[in-house]
Amino acid sequence: MPYRRLPNTDNSRLKALKSALKKGKELTPMDLSFKQSTFQRARSFLPKWEKAITEHKNTYDIQIKNNKEYLKKLKKAKLYISHFIQVVNMAVTRGELQQAVRTFYGIDGENSILPSLNTESDVIDWGKNLIEGETKRKMSGHTPITNPTIALVRVHYDNFIEAYKFQKMLQKNHSRALGNLADIRDEADDIILNVWNEVEESYSEFPEDLKREKSQEYGLVYVYRKNEIGRISLIKDNESRIFNLL
Repeated sequence: MPYRRLPNTDNSRLKALKSALKKGKELTPMDLSFKQSTFQRARSFLPKWEKAITEHKNTYDIQIKNNKEYLKKLKKAKLYISHFIQVVNMAVTRGELQQAVRTFYGIDGENSILPSLNTESDVIDWGKNLIEGETKRKMSGHTPITNPTIALVRVHYDNFIEAYKFQKMLQKNHSRALGNLADIRDEADDIILNVWNEVEESYSEFPEDLKREKSQEYGLVYVYRKNEIGRISLIKDNESRIFNLL
């Protein structure tokens, strides 16, 4: 015996609401198999649900589309920050700079290991350290680091920071849209449950097969359990064999 399965995704909820509204517009109140008050409630709610789904999809799509460009800028900023520190370390190794030069950038003088740049926070912090440190060095009369210069590092760092702030804004917009959808999801479920219960009740005197057939016209969904699917397939196979023998 198949069982009724209520929508469990936002799109399936939308489909269920539209199916109910379609029948409500096609039939007179006397012929409609669920209450007119429920129909009015569904009709009033549907635009709000459609708007929430659209906003959620749009904010998600924009975020994903922008993410590709954002990752490029993040990668570029990492590259220039890493190269700048490597140049400093190589100059120290060659004896062109003293180990103490590293302290300008917030690095231990005896530490030649590249700092971690695995997270966005790492890139933000180290980019800031290098820019501020190199500015202090130049103000102290020291020769600027080249290949890359701090000016070039700053260009890519600033590009990353701008992209980072924009991406965070997109994430915030998406989170807000997701929250708006969650806030009204219970209402969608309640309306659909009322429609489906009222439709089934209107066909309660019908045989089960006919009741499900009529109810499905209103968007109700019935599914078989796994063990029932196998049994139905076996019955159909046997019927097919009998038919072929006739």
